[in-house]
This record gives sequence, C-alpha cells and structure tokens, in this order.
Amino acid sequence: MIDDCETWACANLLVRQHGENAWFVAAPRADELLAQGEMEGHRTFQRILARIKELEAVKPDGPLHWRERPGSGAWHPT
Repeated sequence: MIDDCETWACANLLVRQHGENAWFVAAPRADELLAQGEMEGHRTFQRILARIKELEAVKPDGPLHWRERPGSGAWHPT
C-alpha cells in the first residue's frame, strides 16, 4: 500500500497531465484492478480518485496557498 503523500502525488500528477479529465482517466484503472481481483490496487486507486476530487473542489476566493509534501515533489492545498 502506498502512503498518503504518494496518493496526493499521483492525484496531483494526473490533474496536471489531464486537467478536468483526470478523474475520468484514473477511474477505468480502478475498475480494471477490481475486475482482476487486485483489491489492494483497487483501494489505492479509490484513494487517488478521492484526492483528485479534493483537488478539483478547490475554488479559491483569493490567492491559494500550496505546500510541497516533503520528499514527494507533490503540491497540495493547505
């Protein structure tokens, strides 16, 4: 199982690469893993999908503050 920092990093990368389509790119992979019986991978992708939704829900009124997760290179809202 990957840790929370890595799920944020994966979600952040998908959002950067695919923008508003990130969830639709990642969701089929979660389905594939479930169909293959890879429950741990499926749960990991479910967590990544949840992080993508959190990132997409950020609607700043003013300047948005982001901080880097140490060692991951991923940025997330604070």
